[in-house]
Amino acid sequence: MKNWIKDKKRKLIQLLCAILYNCNISGFAKGNIYKGEIKSVCVPGLNCYSCPGAIASCPIGSLQTALVSARYKFPYYIIGLMLLFGILLGRVICGFLCPFGLIQELLYKIPSKKIKKGNWSKKLSSIKYIVLIIFVILIPIFMAAPGFCKYICPAGTAEAGIILVSKNDSLKALIGFLFNWKIVLMMSILVSSVFIFRIFCRFICPLGAFYALFNRISVFGFEIDSKKCNGCNACTITCKLDVKNVGDMECIQCGDCMKKCSQNAIQFKRKK
Repeated sequence: MKNWIKDKKRKLIQLLCAILYNCNISGFAKGNIYKGEIKSVCVPGLNCYSCPGAIASCPIGSLQTALVSARYKFPYYIIGLMLLFGILLGRVICGFLCPFGLIQELLYKIPSKKIKKGNWSKKLSSIKYIVLIIFVILIPIFMAAPGFCKYICPAGTAEAGIILVSKNDSLKALIGFLFNWKIVLMMSILVSSVFIFRIFCRFICPLGAFYALFNRISVFGFEIDSKKCNGCNACTITCKLDVKNVGDMECIQCGDCMKKCSQNAIQFKRKK
């Protein structure tokens, strides 16, 4: 019962973040983008700048925009902010503060035959680091285009693209191959999320890849008390992600492993 309550609390935090990130309700009705002063601030999770409800910016979108103009001005603010998020929270952001992560988890609850992790998923987990390097860093710098937002981001398509196109006739006339490609990609990811746990987070998300670099050193998160651990590996075996150890780069710090540990060896980090 206690673990059930913990899981519900995490879902509540995820839902509240999604609402807080996208509380410009009138934007959904009118089909326009909020451009107030708050928009210059980044939220920690993946949430499209162009979503009609978004009151702040996405760190990945902001980073790409900053890198496009990096030849004129180095993006100290956005890089510093992302470093701060990473050092403080690491992938706690993935487990608690990302709306698109919540969408995938809810889809995974749909009754169906699930595809379990294995060597195939461990190998695919490295793709998100390639996406980070190529689409978020190299394409913006050398091609002056927001590669990830333009060619991949399913969150942007779901939160912004579909809504804006449906509300604006001028945008409907501009629909072409690229928009259709992103619709197909988004639908593929959402449908796959019913069968594969957090497929986008595990294999594609560059923001998760960035935060993963700080997972071991982040101030907040989970760790194992070596004095209590008996080495049964129940935490990693039952985890739906491709973790080798609690708190490693693939761990989204959700805390679900705590209920699998018979020794109560998994705890919140105690770093000062």
